[in-house]
Amino acid sequence: MNVAENEVQTAEQAGSATIPAPDQKKHYFWGTGRRKTAVARVRLRAGSGKFEINKRSLEQYFSEDKDRQDAVAPLKATETLGKVDVFVNVAGGGYSGQAGAIVLGVARALKTANAEYEDALRNGGYLTRDSRMVERKKPGRAGARRSFQFSKR
Repeated sequence: MNVAENEVQTAEQAGSATIPAPDQKKHYFWGTGRRKTAVARVRLRAGSGKFEINKRSLEQYFSEDKDRQDAVAPLKATETLGKVDVFVNVAGGGYSGQAGAIVLGVARALKTANAEYEDALRNGGYLTRDSRMVERKKPGRAGARRSFQFSKR
C-alpha cells in the first residue's frame, strides 16, 4: 500500500467517525493551543457549523483569508466542517500567531471528542506544537543577534 492510498484510507476512516454528544456534566470538548505568545482556549460540540472567535464570527475576526483557512484546516482534515460548533477565546500575539494557536486548540479538542481523528490530524501536522519563540535581546547588541554599527575610525 503506497502513501496516497494510506492517506485516502485514513481520511475515509476519519470521515466515518462522528462527534458524540457530550455528557450532562461536560457540555463541551476542550482544547488549548499555543503559538508564539498567543493562547487559544477552544470549546467544541456537535452542532450546525458555527465558528466564533472572541464572540465574533470567523469572517469578522480574521481579515486575511489565509488565517481563516488555517483556523478551519483541522475541521476539513477530519471532515467535520459544518457538523460542529467551535467557540474560541484567544489572547496575545498577532493574528497569524492566534490562527496557529487556534489550529492546535481545535485539533486537540477534536482528538478529545473522538480518538479516531488522531491519525488524520497527526498526518496533517495539526497536533504538533510549534515551539519557535522570539529570541531575547542580548546586552551589548542592537537586537538578539544584530550588532551595533561598527566604525573603524
